[in-house]
Amino acid sequence: MFEVFAQAFRIKNLRKRILFVLAMLCVFRFAAHIPLPGIDLKALEDFFSNNQLLGMLNLLSGGAMASFSIVALGLAPYITASIIIQLLTMVIPSLEELAKQGSRGREKINQYTNLATIPLAMLQSYAMITLLSRSQMGLISGLTGIKLITAIVTMAAGTMFLVWIGELITEKHIGNGISLLILAGILERIPLSLQRMIVTFEPSQITNYIIFVILAVLTIVAVVYLSEGQRHIPVSYARRIRGNKMYGGMDTYLPLRVNPVGMIPIIFAMALVLFPSLIGQFLVRSSVSWVSNLGNVLISLFQNQVIYGIIYFALVFAFTYFYTSVIFHPDQISENLQRSGAFIPGIRPGKPTTEYLSFTTQRILFFGALGLGIIAVLPVITRGVFKVTTFTVGGAAVLIVVSVILETVNQLKAQISVYEYEGK
Repeated sequence: MFEVFAQAFRIKNLRKRILFVLAMLCVFRFAAHIPLPGIDLKALEDFFSNNQLLGMLNLLSGGAMASFSIVALGLAPYITASIIIQLLTMVIPSLEELAKQGSRGREKINQYTNLATIPLAMLQSYAMITLLSRSQMGLISGLTGIKLITAIVTMAAGTMFLVWIGELITEKHIGNGISLLILAGILERIPLSLQRMIVTFEPSQITNYIIFVILAVLTIVAVVYLSEGQRHIPVSYARRIRGNKMYGGMDTYLPLRVNPVGMIPIIFAMALVLFPSLIGQFLVRSSVSWVSNLGNVLISLFQNQVIYGIIYFALVFAFTYFYTSVIFHPDQISENLQRSGAFIPGIRPGKPTTEYLSFTTQRILFFGALGLGIIAVLPVITRGVFKVTTFTVGGAAVLIVVSVILETVNQLKAQISVYEYEGK
């Protein structure tokens, strides 16, 4: 990994791109430390550290929510908007046609996602402010009237600012911008987490720390295996004779990944599984009895670790299949193979090739989705069996960190290969 970054730095254009990405990440971390007025930061930090739900939301915001900064919502509204738009793509024919139009269609869908992010960000900012202002710890005070409207608009603008930064980073082809922003927030918290772990260390907890380290290593190995695992589909090119020369006739392979979507299902599932509890905490303070009872039901339901784990696993499993269907199109691959005079030995070109690729992908993806789901709920299992609470948030962090680093390194390798081929 370090060799890849060192090699990229020796290429002037790539070095400029990497420095630009690092500068954007620094801008994000700077914005994450600009708090909104009227916030008790010390009480807020304690509140987030003792609440699993808000701790996971803080993870999605890149650590910005714990300081209730101008970018406190992070990218959670954008992730929610992406889920909604992609679900609509499956049922609305016009959106489905856009998704098939290549880069132009993706750009239009991205615009719709950005527009949907704005009202979602305003709604979530209002819900978050209301939740914290009604807490018994007095976390927020004085945000009423014009101040409340200003805070909501500021937080929504902060989310759109992060989306803009993420798109700028993605355009440089040095990793995915959204994922790198989340990664930056996680890495920024590591020194503080280690400091707290050392300060609060007790000899009686040595077993818990050993279990934490072992599971962290196993998780890293499993994520690397899922991310890099491939099934090679043999592909042959037909021989063509033009004049006195013969073209084609070579054999190669088509790589099908065990998990072609990275950690996106984890992020999507995390965003969805947290909202019922968040809504429940908001409803429980209602003066209407049935609304308050509904809030208590939602909170108690998702506090049950068995139910929480099952729903989380099911969402990760389902989103792995769903997002793969969005980005992987066997009919287009079959068409491209046929146009280039290539074929899969034993499979006829056209529809049979499409069906074969689809069937093979579904079989491979089952193991990818199963493995990803198990890794996702591993922290829940750990807490239930070994009573190790420190791994609950850390497990999701390890998943995201390893996947984002692998994705970034692979993109850098591809960029380096292009420059070496062109002799630059």
